[in-house]
Amino acid sequence: MTTDVLRYAAFTTTPDGGNPAGVVLDATGLDEADQQKIATDVGYSETAFVTRAADGYRVRYFSPLAEVAFCGHATIATAVALAERDGHGELLFHTQAGEIPVTTTLGDDGLTRASLTSVPTSSREATPEEIADTLVALRWSTADLSSQHVPHVAFSGNHHLVLVLSSRERLASLNYDFDRLATLMTRFGWTTVQLLWSASDTVWHSRNPFPIGGVVEDPATGSAAAAFGGYLLATGRVDAPTRLTVHQGDDMGRPSVLTVDLDPSDPRVAVSGTATPIV
Repeated sequence: MTTDVLRYAAFTTTPDGGNPAGVVLDATGLDEADQQKIATDVGYSETAFVTRAADGYRVRYFSPLAEVAFCGHATIATAVALAERDGHGELLFHTQAGEIPVTTTLGDDGLTRASLTSVPTSSREATPEEIADTLVALRWSTADLSSQHVPHVAFSGNHHLVLVLSSRERLASLNYDFDRLATLMTRFGWTTVQLLWSASDTVWHSRNPFPIGGVVEDPATGSAAAAFGGYLLATGRVDAPTRLTVHQGDDMGRPSVLTVDLDPSDPRVAVSGTATPIV
């Protein structure tokens, strides 16, 4: 057994971009307390812990404060790490949220790209209480929200509040009440609050506060990107196979690019990106 922690930046081609994730490729013998301690010491928004299974791998994800059922960027990082060790191809991750098929390929540019397929997504309208309390914690008002997109709580293994904003400027000016939003998210059972602005029908900008994980903001959130895909499917905004590009982390100085593939005939959502080692 080795508990060496590999460090990767996911959804980027440079180590100073994207979302850092810890990866332990052999977590055999580590109990929950061990994994939590390692994740806390690493300090990234999530660290993934991998053990072999008969038909793939069991993967658990821990933030600095608690276990998370599923984490997209750590899944991408783990898949790239496994591909670099064992070769490219098909993988199956057994997570607390369900089975996650992952494909890794080597591009002409020499970079490994990983694509995960989420569990079936779902989405429902947010309640007036959820919206009002969140806006107070964000220090925003209803005028900051897009009138064309109804706030939802979307699911892709975790629950995420989805708020589409009226302007890129409002997205850039995020300055929320950390403790208040953390308490609120715990009460409602959300993993992140996903804040979005539409540059076009297929290009979006996102920010994701993550106070319940002990992190102010995620620079790239694969699970939230999948949940957002579920939101678009549930609200009837996709009527044909569609590819989205989600830019996240720009306002943090850690730019990330997430590719999201949707098909109205399938509630599952594919999220793809690269990952690069952090030395």
